[in-house]
Amino acid sequence: MRQVLAADGTLVGESPLEIADVRRLYRFMVSARMFDRKSTALQKQGRLATYAPYEGQAAAQIGSAAVLDADDWLVASYRDAAAMWMQGYPWASLITWRAGDERGCHPPADVPVLPASITVGAHMLHAVGLAGASKLKGDDRIVITYFGDGATSEGDFHEVMNFASVFETPTVFLCQNNGYAISLPRHRQTRSETIAQKADAYGMPGVLVDGNDVLAMYEVTRVAVDRARAGKAPR
Repeated sequence: MRQVLAADGTLVGESPLEIADVRRLYRFMVSARMFDRKSTALQKQGRLATYAPYEGQAAAQIGSAAVLDADDWLVASYRDAAAMWMQGYPWASLITWRAGDERGCHPPADVPVLPASITVGAHMLHAVGLAGASKLKGDDRIVITYFGDGATSEGDFHEVMNFASVFETPTVFLCQNNGYAISLPRHRQTRSETIAQKADAYGMPGVLVDGNDVLAMYEVTRVAVDRARAGKAPR
């Protein structure tokens, strides 16, 4: 498993970022945690509809989304508000749609982020479609899509992985494995030792990363994005 930071915060590898950039990402992680805790409280008060908290996943989302160019597409699930915000989706809109107001599903025109998907795994189809369109147009935009470990048990996951690999679309697949698909533990849904190794079956590289290590997430996503932008196989 790739790590740059140990659990106590000490460096166990070379940082891919200067200290000023690390501080910047830390501020973003604090903002993301504040949003998550406030939204969780509002949901418990009945002021929001369904809300899926992402506490413990802020480093995975902030560290990876920080790599993207401003026009790169981001296609996320309902648990990825931090990543969506990093790519320009306003906090206010992210709250609005969770309150049942469809206006929250309309980000600003210059924000390349699709509204969050509720159907588990289905949004990855759109991500690969966008990436295929980018390749056909000949631009250098890449698409990153976020999903949980439960989505890897859906048929859509296998279809998009196969399509993306065969047609070499500029797609980065990022699975945040929190150990459960809703309430089903990971060992009940797959015999794979890791989620990352599922990429092997589709002829693409997979990397196991410490999702609580913002520097490792940045580093590995940087490599994946550069590979995708260069026209190499998806990652």
